[in-house]
Amino acid sequence: MSSPSTPTPKRVQNYQGRLIAIGDIHGHSNALDSLIRAINPSAKDEIITLGDYVNRGPGSEGVIEQLIELQDRCQLISILGNHDEMLLDARKDQYAFDRFVMSGGKETVQSYRSQKLDAIPDAHWEFLESCRDYHETSNFIFTHANACSHTPMNDQLSSVLRWTGVDEMEICNHRTGKSLVVGHAAGEEIRNFGTCVCIDTGCGFGGVLTAYEPATKKRWQVTEDGRHVN
Repeated sequence: MSSPSTPTPKRVQNYQGRLIAIGDIHGHSNALDSLIRAINPSAKDEIITLGDYVNRGPGSEGVIEQLIELQDRCQLISILGNHDEMLLDARKDQYAFDRFVMSGGKETVQSYRSQKLDAIPDAHWEFLESCRDYHETSNFIFTHANACSHTPMNDQLSSVLRWTGVDEMEICNHRTGKSLVVGHAAGEEIRNFGTCVCIDTGCGFGGVLTAYEPATKKRWQVTEDGRHVN
């Protein structure tokens, strides 16, 4: 599968605020709204969303709209997930569209009150096209799914960054020595592998949506309908 053209990730300035990652959302806008309210981000905070904004849940339109609005409240870094990549690819041919629909895309299109992709507004396409392959700070690397330990981040394959879960590849220290924070591989709880933390806790599969501050290990979690669980 071809991957979308995304800008080369650039390191942003240190805003001296919190650094918080949000796991796979999968179209659950109520969960995202509740989680953002709990975090209450300020202009100094960096929020990294790890991708899979669409598919499975009923509110993909609302998820993307919230993320666009969140850009005005904090330093938002949005990473492209494999389901988001499928949505971008679905514009290209019928095969890609059918694959997208079979992967939960039917609910995504219905959230726009349509059966066709042309109901998705330009601003939402622009948001998805602007999503990054990864984000790197002085201590952490954030990707949707994984990263090859011996490969420089600029040379990582999209198949690894977006499609290869932590249970599909040996987890090793990255050559930079930085810790990896990922989603993609759903589990019942946050999984800490020492050099890698997976924060996909099953939102979209009846689980919860997680936000995680790697420096302090603080977490925020809500159910798919937005109820707080801790």
